[in-house]
Amino acid sequence: MAKKRRKKAVKKRRSEYRSYRPTFSERLDYHLNSLRYKKSLFIILGILLALVIALVIALNYIVDNYKVTNIYVSGNTHYTNEEIIDMVMTDGLSHNSLYLSFKYRDKSIEGVPFVEKMDVDILSPDTIRINVYEKAVAGYISYLGHYMYFDRDGIVVESSMEPSSVVPQVMGLDFNYVILYEKLPVDNETVFAEILDITQLLDKYSLHANKIFFDNEYNVYVYFDDVEVSLGTSSYIDEKIIQLQYILPNLEGKKGILEMKDFDEDTKNITFEEKN
Repeated sequence: MAKKRRKKAVKKRRSEYRSYRPTFSERLDYHLNSLRYKKSLFIILGILLALVIALVIALNYIVDNYKVTNIYVSGNTHYTNEEIIDMVMTDGLSHNSLYLSFKYRDKSIEGVPFVEKMDVDILSPDTIRINVYEKAVAGYISYLGHYMYFDRDGIVVESSMEPSSVVPQVMGLDFNYVILYEKLPVDNETVFAEILDITQLLDKYSLHANKIFFDNEYNVYVYFDDVEVSLGTSSYIDEKIIQLQYILPNLEGKKGILEMKDFDEDTKNITFEEKN
């Protein structure tokens, strides 16, 4: 009986629902609400479209007006300008000065061999300058198949599989071991400052030496291809190297020993012994 009563009640509710007809006011409210919803939807879509258009215009403006066309590089000797630029501008966005200003703001580029750090300055929307601060390398030695570069204090600052074309190889120093970021264990530590003085003087007068050799008494021999220059002690080293800038061009293509160890302000004794 209870089951029959429930079925009758369901049939009655369904019949009432089918027979219900909304009033005019209810139909009007329904249509008005539908129009309001569609209008709100169109407004939202319009706002989104306007934002997209504004974003596209802004991006086009940034791309067109902040494109890097001028790049200045300073302070580099171990790397070419092109190599430095490739280290800084690592992706497509890097050709935009606005992007670079955020990427390198208060941040230096580190971890590059022979370089202490690199900074990027935005000079104008289309111009940047890359400042390279290289490690103060005086020379390098060959050790166990590696080239160990050291500064004026004799501290090994870099290890590389490649020899340098900028600073000379130093030979004749006596040491039993080499540890990166530690001083080379030699008896006469003043030799490192002397090496840096020599390399700086050579660079000042545009003289490129292949090797610097020290004998047991720390007399200096500098090699320019097939020409060996005996400089002797560090006395009058400035004057000796000044003279080299005038002498070496005349020895181009020759092989022999240029003797300058007895050169001083009084004698100015210089001889060249040519070898076959």
